[in-house]
Amino acid sequence: MPRIALVSVVLCTVACAVLGLGSAAAASPVGNFNVPAPAKPVDVDRYVGRYYELARYENIFQRGCEAVSADYSKIPGGMIRIVNICHDKGMDGPSRSVNGRAKLVEGSRNAKFKVSFLGPAFLGDYWVLDRADDYSWAIVADRSGKFLWLLHRQPTPGPAEIAFLVNRAKTLGFNTALLRFTKQTPLAKGETAR
Repeated sequence: MPRIALVSVVLCTVACAVLGLGSAAAASPVGNFNVPAPAKPVDVDRYVGRYYELARYENIFQRGCEAVSADYSKIPGGMIRIVNICHDKGMDGPSRSVNGRAKLVEGSRNAKFKVSFLGPAFLGDYWVLDRADDYSWAIVADRSGKFLWLLHRQPTPGPAEIAFLVNRAKTLGFNTALLRFTKQTPLAKGETAR
């Protein structure tokens, strides 16, 4: 398949999944039928930077992804740039990335975003349901209950911290049996999280 056609298919798949469209996205199980409102306001200046995915609800646009990270940065116009990176089909697989933009939802205390990876016509929900006071972790979902991500500033925090995040997601009403844990590589000695 020509590269441009492949990119178009991937982008369309991402858009459909984010928006809950298409048969594959519609077939995704709902892990929470009553997604709560975000628990805390978000200071965007503290939220930006890199988060590593510890676990997620499996979805069509991330199938086979390991070593997943998301970089957030502020851009003009009150928008946030998002760069999602993963390694396809394993830790040593080729990396792939997708760029998006997010706009804050007015009145949400900066905890809800409208995200697009295909332009303003295709918007999906991105809710920071909870976060650490020091912004070391975040629990992100959408309103449908089909998408959930457990994020951390460290790629491999200890088991107690992972268990805490899983339990917190459960407390928020999510079926944690649906979580798919992401393989991550520890930071190199002397390397610091972004």
